[in-house]
Amino acid sequence: MIYPIIVYGDPVLKKRGKDITKGELDVKKLAEDMFETMENANGIGLAAPQIGKSIRMFVVDATPMAEEGDDKDELLGFKKVFINPKIINEEGDEWDFEEGCLSIPDIREVIYRQEELTITYFDENWVKHEETYDDIKARIIQHEYDHIEGVLFTDHISPIKKRLLKGKLANISKGKVKTKYRIKAPLAK
Repeated sequence: MIYPIIVYGDPVLKKRGKDITKGELDVKKLAEDMFETMENANGIGLAAPQIGKSIRMFVVDATPMAEEGDDKDELLGFKKVFINPKIINEEGDEWDFEEGCLSIPDIREVIYRQEELTITYFDENWVKHEETYDDIKARIIQHEYDHIEGVLFTDHISPIKKRLLKGKLANISKGKVKTKYRIKAPLAK
């Protein structure tokens, strides 16, 4: 099932997601739907709040980046489900990279993030993992993790840049943006 993507301005995107209790919902089916929704929108990550669910779950699939970049071997097959994740450590120098977001279409900004993280999470089979990631993998996880914390990538930019984007962001929240995927805008008429 392909969900509409919730866009900028919807309160669900600014709310910290709640932990999922095992058996509370069919996480395998939800993960499958989230992957399908993400792929339909040409994304590489999707968090549950982006489909209107205020829970601590996100999916990533960096395959599209592997097909177009220098990190082919590293990113190929980097497809995972993260349930109730907790970043337990971030370290290394902050580095910049231009990020975008399915919930903030047509806006890309340079964001600084630390280069390495260690995270604990459950997969779709409720197997617990503790893993360390760096570079692009870490960045994708940090971006999606922010979503379940109620943080958007635009929260990381300077107030001046955010002021410059105010009109574009207002239009997104009204649904006045062209996308190749269905969106649900909070102020659309």
